[in-house]
Amino acid sequence: MNSFWYTLGKILNGAWFYDNIGDIFNYSVIVLGFFGLFYWLRWQKKFNDQAANDPNQIK
Repeated sequence: MNSFWYTLGKILNGAWFYDNIGDIFNYSVIVLGFFGLFYWLRWQKKFNDQAANDPNQIK
């Protein structure tokens, strides 16, 4: 089993995209996370405002 993992590691280490994809992938995940956070916060504010205007809800 060790030979499989060492071979896979050598293949991935020698891949041409290995150096280029690292920073781009990390930055895109961070940016996507922030967009997702602000999108979720916007929807949460909408739901909170809707709940504040509804007097018939259980609190």
